Amino acid sequence: MIAGRGIANPTGTILSAALLLRHSLGLDAEAIMVEQAVEAALAAGARTADIASDLALALSTSAFTDRVLDALAGVDRER
Repeated sequence: MIAGRGIANPTGTILSAALLLRHSLGLDAEAIMVEQAVEAALAAGARTADIASDLALALSTSAFTDRVLDALAGVDRER
């Protein structure tokens, strides 16, 4: 069981939220921003234990989410 241990990969949940924004709420621009933030966090090397090549560098669920949120703050909102 992984609940409460901070080891889950939140990428699927975050991208599901982007799908909700796009398909249920009609907020395509906002969905794109979320997707770009996930891509930016991954491009910057953010990884949870399940996809990290070096477990010593693996981030917790909340730390990975923080990286995505930091990237979201820097996404071009004019797009």
